[in-house]
Amino acid sequence: MIFRSRFPDVVIPPASLAEYVFEHAANHLDHDALIDGPTGRRYTYRQLLDLIGRVSTALHARGIRKGGTVCLYSPNTPEYGAIFFAVSRLGAINTTANPLYTEDELAKQLKDSGATLVFTVPPLAERALAAAATVGAPVITLGEAPGCEPFAQFLATGAGGPTGLDATRPAAAITSAEDIVALPYSSGTTGLPKGVMLTHRNLVANIAQCDFIDPSKPGDHTVGILPFFHIYGMVVIQCMVLRKGATVVTMPQFDLETYLRLNQDHRCRSAYLVPPIALALAKHPIVDRFKLSLETITSGAAPLGADLEAAVEARIGALTKQGYGMTEASPVTHFTPAERALVRHGSCGLVIPNTEVRVVEVATGRDCGVGEHGELLIRGPQIMKGYLNNPEATASAIDADGWLHTGDVGYADADGYFFIVDRLKEFIKYKAYQVAPAELEALLLTHPAVADAAVIPKADEESGEIPKAFVVKKADVDAEALMAWVAERVAPYKKVRAVEFIEEVPKSASGKILRRELIAAERAKAAP
Repeated sequence: MIFRSRFPDVVIPPASLAEYVFEHAANHLDHDALIDGPTGRRYTYRQLLDLIGRVSTALHARGIRKGGTVCLYSPNTPEYGAIFFAVSRLGAINTTANPLYTEDELAKQLKDSGATLVFTVPPLAERALAAAATVGAPVITLGEAPGCEPFAQFLATGAGGPTGLDATRPAAAITSAEDIVALPYSSGTTGLPKGVMLTHRNLVANIAQCDFIDPSKPGDHTVGILPFFHIYGMVVIQCMVLRKGATVVTMPQFDLETYLRLNQDHRCRSAYLVPPIALALAKHPIVDRFKLSLETITSGAAPLGADLEAAVEARIGALTKQGYGMTEASPVTHFTPAERALVRHGSCGLVIPNTEVRVVEVATGRDCGVGEHGELLIRGPQIMKGYLNNPEATASAIDADGWLHTGDVGYADADGYFFIVDRLKEFIKYKAYQVAPAELEALLLTHPAVADAAVIPKADEESGEIPKAFVVKKADVDAEALMAWVAERVAPYKKVRAVEFIEEVPKSASGKILRRELIAAERAKAAP
């Protein structure tokens, strides 16, 4: 059985990404496009387009051409979007890196992606320089930092670049369906992070598919707390909101009081967020100090429980709903429209236009009907081109008929609403960040006191899940020392936060770690 959208299909134009996002910008050139939340520094649409033109000219002067790759290693800033769209205008590729990455993690992404230039901010400059040195890439900082070229100096080489809407028109011939515009990294359903090749058509398609469900309009403001390196913030905030002519208020890092103040001061009507922020909105006492104008709240990146969803709605007084997607789907495949009659708490929503979904029994591949649980398979124009330099992983994720195997288990009710109930994927969702158990296991095995290790998700009310390691010792070591050792070597969200020592890691006859046995035992211990 194939589930299709109840909404009519939409036309997907053969446009490049920047052309499509700014298609209507001439109607609101003097409206604010981007505001820096902490400082109030701002760019109107006119100024943003001019900046895109200058950056693209400067990039071209540095040898960036179609098919080249530029890395953005930065928290959210107004300039992030200008760089992203300037790179896309040249037919080049944006590889977006998590600003929490360590030097080694960033170096791996730079090498794998083939990046030849890195943009960062002064607090991250030391790490960026060390990682960039491994591939011989220069580093440009949005500010001043030793050993880096300041962004202002870089911009000086872009004088005389295109302005206005000319700055969004391709400087090279772009084939929308083939040419890659974004290369974020995802763990996929298993294993280590992989470069997800997203074309101009992938992103344009997803923006078009979601156009009717985003309530933004010129004059509206949305706080951009979702990180732009992540597909959710990249497309839903950085692209969809700007296409609507609304204003994005950027936040470089999350702080609840600042987030609430920005929403209050900018009279934001809509918010896109993740479950940990929803939890804070439902339970934190500081929320009552602010007068919010929110009318709709949309949560994504991880499931939000029905009770928590209802609690947010009751406290804030805003229609609260969910969506579903993944990096490999650009990201949205399911969404709940901003109509109270169409909201069902606990559901990730309805299939979006131009998209097909199957639910298949995991053991047999049999197509499931209404109410039956199975793995979600998705097909549509937003599905990635594949994983960079990894045809085996691509073939494992996308079958011969074009179905993306999500690794998520769910079901559809009689009205076409989908519910996610479990995950086949092995990665851990810590505060909506993906953590690959295999990456932590490989690291733990390099510790001299560790003979074997397995890492699983452990339920946690605040974070959703935390990484817990089961360790077989070959020398004396305590849990705290082992967690501290891991913490020195990974981004903060990847830290192992619980350790249990065991005699043997359960494995199959082929040697595969049987994480489900450990997960089942962990759940049994936590049961009342």
